Amino acid sequence: MTTTKTSAGARLRALFAITALAAAASGTAHAQDTYKIAYIDPLSGPFANVGELMLLHTQYAVDDINARGGLPGGQKMQLLQFDSKLSAQESQSALQAAIDQGARAIVTGGSGSSVVAAILQSVARWNQRNPGKELLVLNHSSIDPDMTGKSCSFWHFQTEANTAMKMKAIANYIKKTPDIKKVYLLNQDYAHGRQWASYGRQLVGLARPDIQFVGETLHPIGKVKDFAPYVANIKASGADSVITGNWGQDMTLLLKAAGDAGYNLRYFNHSAGSIPGTVLAVSQSKVGQLTWVAEWHPGQADSPKAEALAKAYKARTGKDFLAPRIDMTPRLLAAAIAKAGSTDTVKVAYALENLQYDSVVGPVRMRAEDHQLLLPQVVNTIAPVDGKTVKVGWEGTSYGFRTDAVYSGNELAQGTECKMVRPQAQ
Repeated sequence: MTTTKTSAGARLRALFAITALAAAASGTAHAQDTYKIAYIDPLSGPFANVGELMLLHTQYAVDDINARGGLPGGQKMQLLQFDSKLSAQESQSALQAAIDQGARAIVTGGSGSSVVAAILQSVARWNQRNPGKELLVLNHSSIDPDMTGKSCSFWHFQTEANTAMKMKAIANYIKKTPDIKKVYLLNQDYAHGRQWASYGRQLVGLARPDIQFVGETLHPIGKVKDFAPYVANIKASGADSVITGNWGQDMTLLLKAAGDAGYNLRYFNHSAGSIPGTVLAVSQSKVGQLTWVAEWHPGQADSPKAEALAKAYKARTGKDFLAPRIDMTPRLLAAAIAKAGSTDTVKVAYALENLQYDSVVGPVRMRAEDHQLLLPQVVNTIAPVDGKTVKVGWEGTSYGFRTDAVYSGNELAQGTECKMVRPQAQ
């Protein structure tokens, strides 16, 4: 392995490689006894830090499951790693490699909805042509409602609240925030960005008919280096708030441009606060408030189990824990295998339906009709530590997370257009 110019991501992958080699040394003769999961998400390019964060969360959960005895009968989980490169074509190659290496389930979501949709289509074709060798897809972060709606699949399970659920939580919060009067819609130009804008206009407009939507722009995903022209357009519109689905560098660069311009905006986002660098960017901008939605945020006072998991994760990995749903994803799979009493993919999929699981963020349920996990959502804002509402700083800053509102999965659940086609139970 080449070691020159080693990046943080390369060091992280080297750590996983050492773990994998150790596992292989102890069980090579029984490799066929492992239940293989393929992780397919970006590990290079502009969103590599996002993919690496998600990989580490997934690996931690798999290691913990194995340390506790593994699956029924003592079978261990094994995590295979593939770089999607944020490309549908690269993801297809990764999927085929995962199949060739014996994967039984795919964990993905950080590559964007268009990439995940391509994986789902390929998995559906594979499963139809290869009975007895079916794959499951567990999607922890791509939140296009169509995936559990009109494009739903028996083989796909969504472990994150979808776009409509998240926007409903934000709309409920904005309904009680009268100082928000003029909103601009700035989003990445791909399926999710367009949907975040559409649901924002629809659900926020329904909650607050008095709000004015004063502009809307889509920009290329991961390609804008300077958001100053976009910020100038927002300022010219007179907006006090921005509904943006931006994530990764597209969010941090937006915050930087607005900060450089001294523009004190409010941002409403689905998950940006859980992406490395976002809190630091807010603290450096000195102006603006970023409000986002997640199943949990660091320092959340009423979530002792999640805090305990975050502490254990930090002790083992040296990294900050941010996403219980990603850690939860392989655990839900393991619970379904235990419930089914089998690793047969069809039986495991049926066991996942209506599975109720006592997670670190409270009870969750995988809705059978569309395979959408119903889990709580916390509306929270990145804000300065004040010792009361924000007690813990993050990313080496004096900024942390303030809880603004908490909604249960049932409160945010939406109707579905899903017409599930199920194989015959075996």
